[in-house]
Amino acid sequence: MDVLTGLFYLFAAVLLFASFRVITSRNPVYAALYLVLAFFQASAIWLLLRAEFLAIVLVLVYVGAVMVLFLFVVMMLDINVEDLREGFWKHFPLAAGVGALIALEMAGVLMGGFRLTSPRAGVVATGPETSNTLELGKLLYSQYLYPLEIAAVILLVAIVAAIALTLRARKDSKHVNASDQVRVKARDRVRIVQIPVTQAAQPVPEPVPAAAETKA
Repeated sequence: MDVLTGLFYLFAAVLLFASFRVITSRNPVYAALYLVLAFFQASAIWLLLRAEFLAIVLVLVYVGAVMVLFLFVVMMLDINVEDLREGFWKHFPLAAGVGALIALEMAGVLMGGFRLTSPRAGVVATGPETSNTLELGKLLYSQYLYPLEIAAVILLVAIVAAIALTLRARKDSKHVNASDQVRVKARDRVRIVQIPVTQAAQPVPEPVPAAAETKA
């Protein structure tokens, strides 16, 4: 067994352990951290397969953005884990059956692909001097241009929908119309009042003698 094979088995073992801890950890923060570890191991396996672009995208997008944001959200929210785990064992047989079915389907597809001896259509044969990132870009913007554009449109619609849901009118929020602020004039908001600098002193009433108050 060479070094690459040993590294593959090491990364795969850590990946399986981290994936198992993601679904068995009782603390959601620990589960998110184990998921980060699983992403790193998957990125290392892609590096062994000479897929540097996919490896760095996995680290930057999922580990650097999505999981960090998820960690902040989980740590800021007060999540009651016991309530989330109430119906776990009741739905476990159905979840296990669906997981086993998906695993069998993936095994059938992958084993069928591993038995191919000739390169498939759309797969570029790479050599020592070939950049897989360059070949991936050529495939995306030539053969898979329309699926790429459709995915970009779907992501754009999702971004617009998220912004629209976030900026919807709420009764408890103080909303100011920007056009009203632009059209405002000084004479409509400020009234200048002329006040004299000095004013005459008001006469002070004379105090009533105490004897007069007694007689009264």
